[in-house]
Amino acid sequence: MKNILYIHTHDTGCFTSVYGKNVPTPHVKAFAEDALSFRHAFCASPTCSPSRGALLTGRYPHENGLIGLAHRGFSIQNPETHMASFFRSQGFETVLCGVQHEEKSYDYTSRSMVYSQTLGYEKNLSFLQEEGCQVDGCQADHINAERTAEYLLHRCSDRPFFLSYGMFQTHRPYPESETFDPESVELPEGVFDTEEARLDTSALYESLAQFDRNFQIVMDALKAAGLYENTIIISTTDHGLANPFSKCTLFDRGIGVSLIVRIPQYPLTHGTWYNGMVSHVDLFPTLCDAEGLPKPAWLSGVSLLPVFENPQHQIRDHVFAEINFHTSYEPARCIRTQRYKYIRYYDEAWDKYNMTNCDDSALKGFLVQAGWREQSKPRELLFDLYFDPMENNNLVCDSEYEEVLQHLRLALHDWQIRTHDRIPAWQDYKGLCKLNRRDDLSPTVTDPSQLDSAIEAAVTH
Repeated sequence: MKNILYIHTHDTGCFTSVYGKNVPTPHVKAFAEDALSFRHAFCASPTCSPSRGALLTGRYPHENGLIGLAHRGFSIQNPETHMASFFRSQGFETVLCGVQHEEKSYDYTSRSMVYSQTLGYEKNLSFLQEEGCQVDGCQADHINAERTAEYLLHRCSDRPFFLSYGMFQTHRPYPESETFDPESVELPEGVFDTEEARLDTSALYESLAQFDRNFQIVMDALKAAGLYENTIIISTTDHGLANPFSKCTLFDRGIGVSLIVRIPQYPLTHGTWYNGMVSHVDLFPTLCDAEGLPKPAWLSGVSLLPVFENPQHQIRDHVFAEINFHTSYEPARCIRTQRYKYIRYYDEAWDKYNMTNCDDSALKGFLVQAGWREQSKPRELLFDLYFDPMENNNLVCDSEYEEVLQHLRLALHDWQIRTHDRIPAWQDYKGLCKLNRRDDLSPTVTDPSQLDSAIEAAVTH
């Protein structure tokens, strides 16, 4: 059997040079030139823990139970369905180094060791604060890259490994940058050009550069250890950039992700692109097929192995994604086809944008000052992506698209019935999980009045 190396970042979306952006990720791009890159890959939920839980269980968040952030009290209902637990049961040595966001927290303390064991990891090589020095997430990423490299170069087990190397980057806050000129950076899609936006993006560039250097450390070690041609490699992220109308939204800027996969036994796909749509939930069944293992009954995804056999093969004609909780309650669902996107919000008591579900930044502050908090969001949205790839023109009320609207409504409803999707009520999680009020501004709260105990007051505001 092949080894499996899963490398993942926070909040990167498709903002790398692999996807044509003028950003400092040359080593990731070099890897893509020897792997299969997916041009239209989507997460199952554009918020951290639910996205990762879906990828690593092969089930949508409402199926596996991880419908909100793990460090705020949500969890996978059956951790034995986690990829680490499954591959351990199949004889793999399961190893974590760095971030996992599916169980409790990755707080760089000894508690993290216990949490990773719950998910099925035998070994946790991650940096711990108890080791005697205080570092931030970006510094921890580098330490963990070195430890991952050390493991690869000196491992003594004869079992195949399932190794997860997780980075904090490119999560906010970004590291300060003196390297990248704000005047010459390429702004992400949907960002209004201001001096503050350029400073913010130059710091994002620095975070991307650090991610890329850590990626190189791990890949160089894999090759030096003679393991490159015997290892399936997955490089991806959880969801879009931590910008307004990106992360924690069902727009393509929120659910679109970088996905690069190398399966050694399919050399004809190395350095090529797949243009069809795929979902993160498809990775688990793909790995099972690539390893010749029986697929567990709980999987909801579709194996991508036919794509590796024929990159012209169309696996999907639609993908689904969902939101339930990020820092506050904001249930929503979407279906995306090649041409159309349909989004529906389900919170009947709140029609404003949830500011607390958007990470604090200069970009957010600019929009808040311009009146974002006073704007209402539609209950339903329909986009014709051929004519409107930036998803700006809502066609729900356009009679010419009535047939399309009804078709997508029905397709979404059928998926919800088929996967037993019950839109959660926030009251069911009151006191069990940390929830911000929907009318709050920042995801970071210190006042108990900003939490779920006061959420009923927010409904009347």
